Amino acid sequence: MHMNMLMAGVTFVAMISMGCASSPLHESTGEYLDDSVITTKVKTALLRCPLVSGTDVHVETFKNRVQLSGFADEMKQIEQAITLTRGVGGVGSVENRISVK
Repeated sequence: MHMNMLMAGVTFVAMISMGCASSPLHESTGEYLDDSVITTKVKTALLRCPLVSGTDVHVETFKNRVQLSGFADEMKQIEQAITLTRGVGGVGSVENRISVK
């Protein structure tokens, strides 16, 4: 009886731990919050830059990898958006999918 309760407890803890862990396709709660902060910081940096603020750039972050997408009027705006994004703390890499209109 005691052994069954012990095994049930160990199984329960293992299942809970797996639910909090991340996988290549899913984020843990902590990673999600970190990525939300990174996204907010990147958007703020882009809005504060006069060269980039008028562009139609979308920002998504997954496991510290930031993806920029949307449209810009000229290549200089895209380059500036990438530079600003790389300068944000916590950004691991930047994937550019911004196109020139």
